[in-house]
Amino acid sequence: MNTVVASPGTFRFLHAADLHIDSPLRGLSRYAGAPVERLRNATRRALENLVDLALAEQVHFVLLAGDLYDRDWQDFHTGLFFRAQMVRLGRAHIQVFIVQGNHDAQGTITRELVLPDNVKVFSSRKAETVHIEALGVAIHGHSFPQREVPEDLVPHYPLAVPGRFNIGLLHTSLTGASGHDTYAPTDIATLKTRGYDYWALGHVHTRAVECESPRVVFPGNLQGRHANETGPKGCELVSVLNGQMDARFVALDVVRWQQITVPLDGVDSLAQASQAITAALAHATAGAGDLLHALRVHLTGRTVLHTAEAEQPGTLEAAVHAAAQDVTGAELWIEQVQLQLSSPIDRAALAQGDDAVAELLRLVDSLAADPAALAAWTAQACGDVLHKLPVEAKGEGHWADPATLKALLMDAESTLLARLGSAA
Repeated sequence: MNTVVASPGTFRFLHAADLHIDSPLRGLSRYAGAPVERLRNATRRALENLVDLALAEQVHFVLLAGDLYDRDWQDFHTGLFFRAQMVRLGRAHIQVFIVQGNHDAQGTITRELVLPDNVKVFSSRKAETVHIEALGVAIHGHSFPQREVPEDLVPHYPLAVPGRFNIGLLHTSLTGASGHDTYAPTDIATLKTRGYDYWALGHVHTRAVECESPRVVFPGNLQGRHANETGPKGCELVSVLNGQMDARFVALDVVRWQQITVPLDGVDSLAQASQAITAALAHATAGAGDLLHALRVHLTGRTVLHTAEAEQPGTLEAAVHAAAQDVTGAELWIEQVQLQLSSPIDRAALAQGDDAVAELLRLVDSLAADPAALAAWTAQACGDVLHKLPVEAKGEGHWADPATLKALLMDAESTLLARLGSAA
């Protein structure tokens, strides 16, 4: 895209955010064969890719819009790694401008290292402006003074410097985003009051161009860290030439998380299912180079394979892993297989009967329609068993959550119907 901007300068820069270097990856021990080291080092490799891109594109500066770290360092290795990458940029005379966000706010990172001279961290006490005279650029920023910042910081930013390309560097939830806490909330109208040409935002992990004039961008995080941070991750590469701005996204991730759904409606053999799964995996990973693909696979639909799964639990999960082995030209790791299958048995017809199965189905319908009754029934029928389960066996869901209980109820019904169909 091309946008007319106020400054006639000519320069290039990168805009990245939410590096979360050495972010802890919990629960990997549950997965046999998980590429643990590659997953743990992914945030570091992505930062190295960012620096490599800055050097290759000969950018003039790099903007980092908060949350460089996920939490306080366990030791100095995390900080030393980041510093080493900044030194690489400094040796190429590339400046770096940083605002701290909620995860790396002032005082959150208790260990300290002196950063190289090419790195500027904006004050957490007030908004600051840095001028790059040779480029005709003014960069404005305000770091978080603490993790919780409920107020809008934008009104404290100075107005645009006339005759300069003005950039605002800000960590913010903007007007709010699903899955992200509300920090330094603001809106596009407020951002526009400053008169800047580009707002380099951070905090939201999904890339989003919120506005074109001025250009307001969340680049997303640099590297996805789990199955809910899917798709390409990277940074913005922005070029300004004679008053024209051109910006594009560049993927830099080394592990790409994806969730794919494979419908198995009407599939009546494991061989057919394997073909469908292999095709879906190949399509999802095509053309992505040497990335490690971390995949969560959802198998859905009405199929007799539900019966096979009920008789031999794990059959379909094994089929997914086998299919992954058959995909060529890509490296795959199956993070999880989730089944949302149902039996092709005519449930409505069964529920109309006068036998025990019909009575059971009517009970299921009654419980599914009344969350309070379902919770009470679960506590009475299964309370002792659930109470004795270890935490890790209960998974991520809360047993008192109505949606979780209903899903378990429907899964139990489907399994029972599958076994009845098999017995028949």
